[in-house]
Amino acid sequence: MITEIVNWFSDSANWQGPDGVPTRLLEHLGYVALALVIAAAIAIPVGLFVGHTGSGGLLLVGAGNAVRALPTLGLVTFLFLLFTDSTVAAIIGLIVLAVPPILAGTYAGLQAVDRYVVDAAVGVGMRGWQRLWQVEVPISLPLVIGGVRNAVLQLVATAAVAAYVGLGGLGRFLLDGLAILDYGEVAAGAVLTALLAIVLDVLLATAQRVLTPRGVRLAQADVRGGTKEVAA
Repeated sequence: MITEIVNWFSDSANWQGPDGVPTRLLEHLGYVALALVIAAAIAIPVGLFVGHTGSGGLLLVGAGNAVRALPTLGLVTFLFLLFTDSTVAAIIGLIVLAVPPILAGTYAGLQAVDRYVVDAAVGVGMRGWQRLWQVEVPISLPLVIGGVRNAVLQLVATAAVAAYVGLGGLGRFLLDGLAILDYGEVAAGAVLTALLAIVLDVLLATAQRVLTPRGVRLAQADVRGGTKEVAA
């Protein structure tokens, strides 16, 4: 099997044309990016509102987690039969998959903000939206981005279902390879998907560190240091 994978990657024909790796990779990234942007535009505002007000948070997040149990392939197939448009079906299916982790991360981030910090913000005269954007959001940012990272990993792995409704992406290597019993191509598609997930996760981890305010990073470091001292 390893020899077949190496042979597949070393074949220049697999790197050219509309069925080549660069084209399929860009298609896959396009599905992931579009679904992620729409899911974030839905989930982050809702998560901020629910986390800030505390109204219906557990119910909403619980419902989101229940949605995650839906089989994406089955959902995409149903949507394709409903809309008869492959792109619409695939993107909606991916959005449904991506909303719950972003929503849960955003809600959990705001709920994790120390209540004493919020009370101090109230004490200095900050209004609700000022507390949200100047205090709660910066502190909760690591968990919010963590939810986005989780969503991206799931999207990269699941965007392969687009191939089952006639679209492109890295899933084409899996589907086409199985159709002709070319297991080297199937394995190569899986390797490419895994590598893409790793690269994107590293990039988002870097962005998470850069975007997190320095004060929040120092506070987290102090908490971890204190936990280690207590354990010792």
